[in-house]
Amino acid sequence: MTEEIEKKSVQGRAKSRVGIVTSNKMQKTVVVRVQRRVLHSRYGKYVLRAVKYKAHAEAHDPKNPTISQGDVVRIVETRPLSKDKFWRVAEVVRQAPKA
Repeated sequence: MTEEIEKKSVQGRAKSRVGIVTSNKMQKTVVVRVQRRVLHSRYGKYVLRAVKYKAHAEAHDPKNPTISQGDVVRIVETRPLSKDKFWRVAEVVRQAPKA
């Protein structure tokens, strides 16, 4: 007796990160720097590790920016949008102070 097991397409919750916008010079794309604290294996000290993600921002245009450098944004994982873009901007958590 062969029993068929049905695979259910269960999608989990999308990953999300909070980071600072470092570049907003591209159309519909911003670069977000995300920092995390990691315990060093040998010395037991916490060290900062940073990763830069390219995130999709639909309403962003470099000539009329909706997201500026220094803004704190929340990004969530999405399907691949291009070679480097796997994230999209979900919300602006805090805007950078205007100089």
